[in-house]
Amino acid sequence: MEGLVSASFWSGRRVFVTGQTGFKGAWLSLWLARLGAMVTGYALAPEPGPSLFRDAGVADDIQHLEADVRDLPRLRSALAESGAEVVLHLAAQSLVRRGYREPVETYATNVLGTANLLEAIRHSPSVRAAVVVTSDKCYEDRDWPRGYREDDRLGGRDPYANSKACAELVTQAFRDSFFMAGGPRVATARAGNVVGGGDWSEDRLVPDVYRALLADQPVRLRNPKAVRPWQHVLESLSGYLLLAQRLMAEDGAALADAWNFGPDEADTCTVQEVVERLLARWNPPGRWQQDPEEHPRETFSLRLDSTRARQRLGWRPKLSLGETLAWVDEWFAASRRGADLRAATLEQLDRYARVACTQ
Repeated sequence: MEGLVSASFWSGRRVFVTGQTGFKGAWLSLWLARLGAMVTGYALAPEPGPSLFRDAGVADDIQHLEADVRDLPRLRSALAESGAEVVLHLAAQSLVRRGYREPVETYATNVLGTANLLEAIRHSPSVRAAVVVTSDKCYEDRDWPRGYREDDRLGGRDPYANSKACAELVTQAFRDSFFMAGGPRVATARAGNVVGGGDWSEDRLVPDVYRALLADQPVRLRNPKAVRPWQHVLESLSGYLLLAQRLMAEDGAALADAWNFGPDEADTCTVQEVVERLLARWNPPGRWQQDPEEHPRETFSLRLDSTRARQRLGWRPKLSLGETLAWVDEWFAASRRGADLRAATLEQLDRYARVACTQ
């Protein structure tokens, strides 16, 4: 059925995922395993501290390799040995403020790492389709009131955002140079600001909220009026999986392009609104305050136009912002009470699949 992730497509299919130890990669790897795919994951070890990869037992469901995408010989060997038909590239340095602290490492991982993966794909006899995940921040920062479209100019004023724009250009160059004449079909995906259970990353809004709540401290907000396209992590992942499916179809060559996967316009709102809705769910309600310290510049207004994905892939968001935040709070409440987080994560995966099929 157009617009839906297909279990029949993924069951038994060999898939190579980079970044499975990260927040999005862990959710994606569990989902693929739930669909019956044979997943090889290639990533650095998970960060110290709380980790969805560990809490949800992702390594039990996939072939888990700890390695660096900057290591081209190892990457080529791992991809070849996996026999994968589909590649989903999520490995990245994904934090804006870390990009300011570690700009060279950010470019090395996000740009050279992407080039290494594409080079490995170029020499793979098995890969037929690949989705390279970049970011909604890859566009030149215009602070537009409208959503960015896929053909808008790429840019990025900070090292992280700029590295993602570079990854887009590297992918386009490889596609135009090596993958046009019947080779693997390679597309890029740009999602909104994803939130979900199991994200404990530094300097991200939802983890910052729950760390503050657990410590009975106010949430410190750098830019409460900043506007972002908020969406549940499973919304973006459904776009990646659907895009990969369609790339493998008979007409898939025409889809080897850039794609936005963002929320409905009504769910693009300020940081303050998201925080206040999460804090209101706590008993007693939490509180926030403006962080008085100076911080590196970040984009003020960021919106995505996902018309292309809606019209050509049949993709659309399934959860409203209210539902998204309820699911997020539900997962962190399970964590707080010491519940089985693998079970909690799989239950939300299965629930999302049911929601998608009924809308």
